[in-house]
Amino acid sequence: MNNKVITYLTKGYMLIVATISVVALVYVYAFPPSSMFATRYGVPHFTPKVMHPETGKPVSVNDLVRHYRGD
Repeated sequence: MNNKVITYLTKGYMLIVATISVVALVYVYAFPPSSMFATRYGVPHFTPKVMHPETGKPVSVNDLVRHYRGD
């Protein structure tokens, strides 16, 4: 094979990979899976920490859920 054929094959491969990547990102953005919205405990992602009533320190909501679930 000469260099021109290899160059065209490489460019074609790069075009296919780039197209698949863009289509996948657009699909995930347009139809996001439910796991992107909440954790397995049902707590929304990016939930701010809450204040512990006794110590005043910030506590993760996920930690509170795990505590009350008994995990």
